[in-house]
Parts: sequence; structure tokens; C-alpha cells
Amino acid sequence: MAAAGIAAVSHAPAAATPRPLPVVYDFTAGIGAELSHPGASLPGTNDFGCRPSRSHPRPVILVHGTGGGRQTNWATLAPVLHNAGYCVFALTYGSLSTVWPASALGGLGPKVDSAWQVKAFADHVMAATDARQVDIVGHSQGTEIPTYWMKYLGGRDKVAHYVSLAPYWRQDPDSDDSRGDAIDTFRRALGIGRPSRPACPECVAPPADTSFNQAVRQPTPYLPGVTYTNIVTRDDEIVTPYSNGILDGPPGTDVRNVVVQDGCPIDRSDHASITSNRRSAALVLGALDPTHAPPVPCVAVPPFTGA
Repeated sequence: MAAAGIAAVSHAPAAATPRPLPVVYDFTAGIGAELSHPGASLPGTNDFGCRPSRSHPRPVILVHGTGGGRQTNWATLAPVLHNAGYCVFALTYGSLSTVWPASALGGLGPKVDSAWQVKAFADHVMAATDARQVDIVGHSQGTEIPTYWMKYLGGRDKVAHYVSLAPYWRQDPDSDDSRGDAIDTFRRALGIGRPSRPACPECVAPPADTSFNQAVRQPTPYLPGVTYTNIVTRDDEIVTPYSNGILDGPPGTDVRNVVVQDGCPIDRSDHASITSNRRSAALVLGALDPTHAPPVPCVAVPPFTGA
């Protein structure tokens, strides 16, 4: 499944453009992009001929949330990052079908399978761009799937900056976990094996008798040598309380927690629109390149759409 997903992206890369791409600060714009161009990639993303610059030497991989996809989740941040000079890549992981429109709905399968897909995609991006590391920007479920790759599937030294939008590090296992477990059980009942996985000498087994949730979070989701930024919103209606996304790191880790309403109470970003507003975009840019962090604006943001 991972290889098929990579092939689908690789065969139709978004063409690079020397001109800045338009940026729409509206979460629903990604849905419109998917409906207009089924199964495609957003402009400015998945150009496997892109070579990182000296100022931005690492590709950025966007990892969507539950039900999202490489187009639907990133209509705002993809062009923002492209315009800032990054090589930007995005995948759809965890879809239950290769046939559209189900193929556009990601984050629905067993999470370990999804982590293997992220591993395969990241390895492909690094090989294509000659990069030794990537930066990760994840949203919701997309904040924990890459963590599993990093802790257990050989990604430990392959990430420099890890930006999490609406994470839930301290929340109990949710419906995502139980749904993935149910799918795995159903497959086994039908005699369907798990997707094939390549040899992985760099992989390590998670602790015995732990769930995906526990494997990601215990004893900590953070690894030394990675710069982490958690960006959360008080108006998150999915991660409740929103403070479940705020988690300090142990000694030896580099973790920053940001609440978008701190200093800007008129920003009413919720779980979706935290990915699609000017304030979050500036915070992401600053997290990826603190030396050249842009000013962080304060504008009124309605729930869901963004601004």
C-alpha cells in the first residue's frame, strides 16, 4: 500500500513555478482542490525534482490528520512553505481504498501501517532530494504517526524540526486507535495478511504489550536532537481539553509549546482552521527557521475556515 501511494504521487508531481503561488487562508480550499483535481497534488508540492537550497536544506513533509489527505489538509500551508523557498511534500496515508474518492480520505487505517507508509514516503523524499534529514509538519493524528516512525522504524536521526498542529500527547486512546484495531482484526478474520513490509535492519520493536498510543507516548514522544514545536488552540473541539497537546520534554530535549490565543484572543482557530490561518502559518515558518522567523500577525479567525 505504501509503495502504491508513492507511485501515485511520483508519477504526477506538481510542477514547480518560479512565481509565488496564491495563498488562500481557508481550510475548505483543500476540499475544493481535491474535488477539482481528484487524486492530484497541490501546486508547489511533490516535485521530486526539487533540490533544497542552502537557506532551507531540508524538505518539509506535511502529514495530515484523520480523514484528511495531501490536498484537503494543506491548501494554506503548502503554498506558504513553497513561497518561502522550501521543497514541500505531502502524502495521503491510511486510506482504505486506492479508488477515488475513498483514496482521498486518509488516516483511517491501522496506525502501524500508516507509520510504515510515512517511513516509505520519507525515505523516498530523502533519496530523491539528496537530503539526509527532513522537517515534519503534522496535524492531529499526523503528529503521532511520524513519531512512531522515528522511534521504531528507523527515523530517529532523519528529522530536524517537528512541528505539531493540534497534537494530543496527553489524551487517552481515541476512536482512531479502536477503528484501526477493528480493521486489523477484520483483515485477519478474512485471512488477509498485513501489507508487506521491506526488510528494516534499523527498526526496533516497541515495548511488549503496548498499544500504538502507548508506544508513541511512553516514556516520551520526544527524541534528543530534534527541535519540537507544539501549536495548540483553546478553541479546539476535538482535542479536549486543548492542554492535552501541551507537553514539556524531559532533560535533553528541545520542546516549545505555543497557544495561538496567547497575545491574540480574537484568533478563534479550531481543530481544522489551525492549519489555515495567517498566525499559524507564521508560527510554522518561525518553528522551521527560528533565525528568520517572520512577524506573527494577530487577525480575527473564525472557527473551521480560517483567515
